[in-house]
Amino acid sequence: MYKKRGKLATEIFVQLGIVLFIAFFISLIARLFKQPIIVGYILAGVVISPFIFNLTISNEIIQVFSHFGIAFLLFIVGLHLNPKIVKEIGAQSVVIGIIQMALTFVAGFFAAKFLGFGGLPSAYVGIAMMFSSTIIVMKLLSDKKHLDTLYGKISIGILIVQDLVAVIVLMFISSVGAVEFSWISFAFKNLIIGGAAVIILFLIGFLIIPFVTKSIAKSQELLFLFSVCWCFLIAALFSILGFSIEIGALIAGIVLSISPYSIEISSKVRPLRDFFLIIFFIILGLNIQFNNFNSVLLKAAIFSLIVLIVKPIIFMSLMALFGHAKRNNFLVGTTLAQISEFSFIILALGVSFGQIDSELLSMITITGLITITLSTYMITFSQGFYSKMFFFANLFEKKKTIDKKEIRKNYSAILFGYNRIGFGILRALKKIKKDYLVVDYNPEIISNLKKLRMPVLYGDAYDTDFLNELPLDKIELAVSTVPDFETNELLLGTIRSVNKNAIIISRAHQIDDALKLYNLGSSYVLTPHFLGGEYISNMIRDFKTNGKNYAEERGKHIKMLKERLEKGQKHPEVES
Repeated sequence: MYKKRGKLATEIFVQLGIVLFIAFFISLIARLFKQPIIVGYILAGVVISPFIFNLTISNEIIQVFSHFGIAFLLFIVGLHLNPKIVKEIGAQSVVIGIIQMALTFVAGFFAAKFLGFGGLPSAYVGIAMMFSSTIIVMKLLSDKKHLDTLYGKISIGILIVQDLVAVIVLMFISSVGAVEFSWISFAFKNLIIGGAAVIILFLIGFLIIPFVTKSIAKSQELLFLFSVCWCFLIAALFSILGFSIEIGALIAGIVLSISPYSIEISSKVRPLRDFFLIIFFIILGLNIQFNNFNSVLLKAAIFSLIVLIVKPIIFMSLMALFGHAKRNNFLVGTTLAQISEFSFIILALGVSFGQIDSELLSMITITGLITITLSTYMITFSQGFYSKMFFFANLFEKKKTIDKKEIRKNYSAILFGYNRIGFGILRALKKIKKDYLVVDYNPEIISNLKKLRMPVLYGDAYDTDFLNELPLDKIELAVSTVPDFETNELLLGTIRSVNKNAIIISRAHQIDDALKLYNLGSSYVLTPHFLGGEYISNMIRDFKTNGKNYAEERGKHIKMLKERLEKGQKHPEVES
């Protein structure tokens, strides 16, 4: 018996070794083409598929591993869905996100019906298309340092809304999936039992969990063990109650998100999630149907067109209704033009309950490969893509006539971008008594500044036509707090072409970008990450260990922070 078990363990170990090696090799190639690792995992599954290499992979073992991957993924998603986060989602993101999901669902549903699918499979297609990938978008925006841009914040807000809706969809499917669709059964049995369990768990989360995590937080090993134990126990509880273990893991994460140590727990569990999630995406590749591949590929291509074209148009149209500039509209639309990891999970759940067949899952998997691959390039090279699609983007902006009276010809200074940095710059401009104009493309900021009777103008610094309307030839000082390099590059070139003597202050996050801006004629380049350290070093050099000086500086800083808080400024907490 022991020898048989040892032989079985060896076979599983060897098989997993083959799977992971192929996944590593293909993922390495995917990275060379600037693609997310997820694409490499799915392609690895295609390569491993017995239709190609006929490898004797233990499907049962890999299926178990994939369930672990989904459970840990949803556990971590839950850790970031703190109930308090609802207050931090902007109203625009909520409205845009909900309307977009509804319209995209309709587009996907009727496209599937047109292709001959039944009502329930068509509904699954619509659901799969309406979500965008949080993992991919967050990673790419973080790599580009665009998490703090206006379009980045709006995109993240929409993704949070989508994640919340995905949670509801998963709970619904998990509740009614194992039985016939019966609203009575769902309402009186699963909803009541599940709802009662959630309420009890949240009471535990608010009253008990914070004390437990605080008492064990000094030991990283205990905190990790408690987190995994909590995930397994709640997943098992929901499985007993008739839900899936994945939903249990998600609820476990949401309850634990109340803990002040939720971010630390997330970082501890993430390596486990990443390992098991590899297997899940490989499974997706393994399950792609090759028997009727031409038909599957054609339908997947049609679904991809909806995600890559119709979905961005919906986003851009909704953004335009809220008065955003065409560039932000375009960037939000293209950033969210892919399907989500939730799409795969939901359809995999549908297959496991027998509500849809594996061929539909194959179509959505191929749709995911196409949309993730192309949208990755659209996000990575967003500025160049926007430049090529500039005239198309013009269709998605409210036509606003520039008020000639508002643009006077005697401004001494123009501030491009009012944000945390711009707040302090305006105070300096007032002190030196310079006539200034604030230019911003965020309608909310424009509205707030107008209430404060500040000279402000709605416009995009990346729009050459708009820049040509400004009195750039007469200004003495131009300050850009916009973090985007291409925008600063265009702004520098436009001003220098008509005004050689103006002082131009630009902004950059990377040292290479700062040096390029200097070469292009910038008088000074603001590098916030480095200037903070420089300021502290100067303060230490001047104050040494004189407590009185630090107390005075502390008082000034507190006063400034309170002033910013009164004006609604907060530093966003966005995890990359």
